[in-house]
Amino acid sequence: MIVVMKKSLKDEDIARVKSRIESMGLTAHISRGSERTVIGVVGNLDKDKLSLDPLATLSIDKSVDRVYPVTKPYKLASRENRRENTVVKVKGVEVGGDNFTIIAGPCSVESQEQMMETALGIKKCSAHMLRGGAFKPRTSPYTFQGMGEEGLKLLKEASDATGMPIVTEVMNPKDLDVVLRYADVLQIGARNVQNFSLLKLVGQTDKPVLLKRGMSTTIQEFLMSAEYVMSEGNADVILCERGIRTFETATRSTLDISAVPVLKKETHLPVLIDPSHAAGKRDYVPALSKAAVAAGADGLLVEVHYKPEIAVSDAAQQLNVSEYCELVEDLKKMAQIMGKNLR
Repeated sequence: MIVVMKKSLKDEDIARVKSRIESMGLTAHISRGSERTVIGVVGNLDKDKLSLDPLATLSIDKSVDRVYPVTKPYKLASRENRRENTVVKVKGVEVGGDNFTIIAGPCSVESQEQMMETALGIKKCSAHMLRGGAFKPRTSPYTFQGMGEEGLKLLKEASDATGMPIVTEVMNPKDLDVVLRYADVLQIGARNVQNFSLLKLVGQTDKPVLLKRGMSTTIQEFLMSAEYVMSEGNADVILCERGIRTFETATRSTLDISAVPVLKKETHLPVLIDPSHAAGKRDYVPALSKAAVAAGADGLLVEVHYKPEIAVSDAAQQLNVSEYCELVEDLKKMAQIMGKNLR
């Protein structure tokens, strides 16, 4: 259920209501908006207190404006819980709201030269955060699996040189501690979108989480995965549509562009598009990127390599730096029309 607090209240009022919620064995998630503070209440009532009516108990508090049940199974991620759009802040970079944020970089970290040349190039063309995989989930066990911590160190060098925060994937719970030492945003890939143990662990960290939609994951399942993260206390979740599996083989996946308006209606969380994995071919990346802007997305997660022809993974879908910069100039014009800031 959602507890909407009155406009004029003190910290002790919020603390009192929170304490009352917790006394019933429930969990309170406080969200402070520009005008109102709301408290999301989740959990199951203690068996010893089943006679209590939480809605009635909380409604009588003098600081509570109204209490109402949430009808969606994803309580915290639901637009019912928070009307205002969430803006996730990462070292001065804002994702969501009026911003169009670009996370760019290679599929995999391969070398110091690759990371530094790519990072310096995209930084000049409005890239806000730097992506790169150090632990790579690959379909074949015989292909390049990433450089591990050495790759994370190269990401950190490029990040320090450009000032761009790091977005990188964590695949295995045992790798979480080492990834936390370097990453500014924890990416959960499509294959792990329903790895609930991993989702709970990243939900217990203080790092924003970029959650990719699975190849066969419904919108509701996607938002329930976000709920797993948020229910552990981490409200900084960024959603990413990266294409779903259909009968079509002309592209690597089918970009579900309709997911953007659907998610915007259902949740307050920011929504990005990954045109690179959806297309699988660099020729289609610009068109899909522009479609993302037109559909109302909050940004892109796009693959860029200083020399795609020598990339050890996903070479066919990575833009080179000049192609990326040319695309950004077009996106800036479209973003302005859509009321988004892309600088």
